Amino acid sequence: MNDCLFCKIARKEIPAAVVYEDESVLAFLDRSPVHPGHVLVIAKAHSDDFASMDPVDAQAVIDTCQRLVRALLELGYDGANVITNIKPAGHQVIFHTHFHVIPRKTGDGLKTWPQQPYADGDMDDWRKKLVSVFV
Repeated sequence: MNDCLFCKIARKEIPAAVVYEDESVLAFLDRSPVHPGHVLVIAKAHSDDFASMDPVDAQAVIDTCQRLVRALLELGYDGANVITNIKPAGHQVIFHTHFHVIPRKTGDGLKTWPQQPYADGDMDDWRKKLVSVFV
């Protein structure tokens, strides 16, 4: 994809602070990090989002994310978030599959989304819906 920002980074047309690279994966520092050490991990092959990503590329990206989390823990962080945003409703902004590996410290102020329990019977209804379409 010629106009894709992350494809341009993967092709070395745009500079990035690369922390890891192999034949299929590139990991680089986010230019606007949540915390220092915030890394973006992409497959070099373009896919619009995680739902459409090649499974082999997905595994390579996940393996890289796991290695990065271990490195961040070794550097003294207390934890990490590994997330990907999918489609505009999921707050995806750049339409090349990418994972954020965000280092965390206890009490760092970064909040998660609110949660609430299912209403009576809704959990089983949702389980049945998901099982019926799970691929």
